[in-house]
Parts: sequence; C-alpha cells; structure tokens
Amino acid sequence: MDAVEKANSERQKRWIKERKVGEGTYAVVYQGKEAATGRKVAIKKIKVGQFKDGLDMSAIREVKYLRELKHQNVIELLDVFSNKANLNLVLEFLESDLEMIIKDRSLVFLPADIKSWMAMTFRGIEFCHRNFVLHRDLKPNNLLIAADGQLKVADFGLARDFADPGYKMTCQVITRWYRPPELLFGCRYYSSAVDMWSIGCIFAELMLRTPYLPGESDMDQLKTILRALGTPTEEDWPGHTKLPDYVPVGQFPKTSLRDLFTAASADCLNLLGKCMVYEPRKRISAKQALSHPYFFALPYPTHPSKLPKISTAQSSRPLEEVDGNVEPAGSGPGVKANPPNKLKRKMSSADQAKSRIIARKLDFGQVAPPSS
Repeated sequence: MDAVEKANSERQKRWIKERKVGEGTYAVVYQGKEAATGRKVAIKKIKVGQFKDGLDMSAIREVKYLRELKHQNVIELLDVFSNKANLNLVLEFLESDLEMIIKDRSLVFLPADIKSWMAMTFRGIEFCHRNFVLHRDLKPNNLLIAADGQLKVADFGLARDFADPGYKMTCQVITRWYRPPELLFGCRYYSSAVDMWSIGCIFAELMLRTPYLPGESDMDQLKTILRALGTPTEEDWPGHTKLPDYVPVGQFPKTSLRDLFTAASADCLNLLGKCMVYEPRKRISAKQALSHPYFFALPYPTHPSKLPKISTAQSSRPLEEVDGNVEPAGSGPGVKANPPNKLKRKMSSADQAKSRIIARKLDFGQVAPPSS
C-alpha cells in the first residue's frame, strides 16, 4: 500500500455510515458520525462508475469549491475519501432545508424571520461571488438549515468560477422556476446576476409560501415571468431581442409588486424589485443587497436560534438535499432541470481501475482534517 492509499484508508476509518437517507442517479447520501467523537455528519457517496470518464464533473466541482469556500453560511466539507470506485464527501450535518420550512403550514413566519433568512442567504452568496464563484442552482431546498438556525448554501455541483468575463458558459443551469430570463433566452455570457434573480424568486416564495414563478416548460416559464413582471422593452433591457434563443412571447402589461405582496413593506418590495430587474447589469449585487435599507429598518432580523424550525420528529429527510442529484419523494417539474445525460452501463474491470485512479488524483490532503 503506497502513501496515498494509506492516507485514504486512515481517512475512511474516521467516519461511520449509519443509515441511507436519500439516493439518486449519481449519489447516495448517508447519515453518519465521526468515529472518535460521535458527532453527526452527512456522507455523500458519488457513484463514480456511472460516468464515461470515471468521475462526474459535478463531483469535482463540489469538492473544488467547498474546499475553497469556508463561511458560516456555506455548507462545510469536512473530509473526502475514496472507497473502491466511489468518492465520498463528508459534510456537516444539517437538520432541514428552507423548502421544508416553507411547506410546513404549522409554522408561522414573521417579517423579521424572512429578513433573517434573506440576510444569511445574501451573506453566503456574497462570499461566493467575492471569491468569483457562481452557484447556478439556488432554490429553497439547496439552502440548508443547521440545528442552531444558521442557513447554509449547499449543492455546488453546478457551480463554476467567473473570473474571465469573456468566457462562454452554458445556459442550461438553474432549476427552471428560479432561472432568470437571460438564460431562458440562451445567453452564454453572464455573471453573478443569475444568482441574484434566483434569490429574488426565493425571497418572493418566503412571502407567498408557494413558488413565485412556476413554469411548466421553458416557454411557459418565460410567459410566467412576463405575466408577473410585464414584457420588457428595448429601453428596459437593451439588446435582449438579439439573444440566441430569443422568441417573442407576447405583450403583457407591467404590474406593481404591491398588487401581489400586499403586506410587504416598501423597503422589502424595493429590494425584491432590484433582484428581479430584467437587465442583468442593473440587477442588485449581493454586496449591495446587504447594505439595503430593508435590513436596517424595523423589525430587525430574527436571531437564527429563534427562527421557526421543523422538529426532528417531523423531519423525515434531514440530509437528502445535501445533494442536488438526490431527488426527494414527490419531486415535481421544479426540482432538477436539465440534469446531465444519464449513462447506465455495467462497469468493466478496466473502468473500475480507471475510476480509482481518477478518484485518487483529487488532492484529499488539502481538505482540513476535522477538529477534535
């Protein structure tokens, strides 16, 4: 056994898998614990053998970005190890997600609660954007909630860096209900504004307790957006008719957000509107959002420990959404849009060997060992 295999074996012994809590095409998520201390963790096993080249790009991205991003409002990667032809990510244990909280009608939200969840979301994403990372799949079930109430951004399988503004990127990202109109029109050059639109949709969903813009197809999604916010003009959004997939969708009048969000404060609606500006370059940034008057007006944000939460007994799937590829029961058209092409085949022995080699090439030593 060489030094790399020995180190990997030692890492593997630190963690104990206890029960499976979710499974998808590309990963299985387990609840587990640290052998030495007993603390709870989530262990996400990537099914390396499902992929032609041995390892899914989303797994590489997730390891890369979570290793780089250390913040109170971003899920923490504790360790990484390989086992046979699989890659295992050890992540902090999180009780529930924001989608579960939104759907639990027994919970009552106060304006201060919504302000607190939004502040934590903006903080986590501001840190990502400050480090030139786009999330590209923000939605309520990718915002996880810890036992102490802290909200943490999770699932970086579609994330990528955006340091080069001239770099062409795919528009087939972000779950449809949270996808901005520029991506629906086929824009290939974009930056942090795409995440800000998604946050605007989440903000609206927290107030409505139901998804704000639930389209049934990409075309219906565009119509849903335009019906809610009005058809943009060239003055509103210069050049949008020149985007690669632009199609006229119809003329819809501009409507006031106040018509739907009748109980929201003026500052609240102003911030929501700035997140959902059609022109991406005029959309508010996460840094600007954190300085918005909304966060400094009464009522002040609820302390995370005082926020509404789902009891442990109620939570039937506390860890599934650590992984965006693990679909919860009852997932609908708003869950994972445009997943990677599925490849189902039996692995040959050569494939298994190749998978092990690729998995070993990840620098596991760069992941900080867990504190005792």
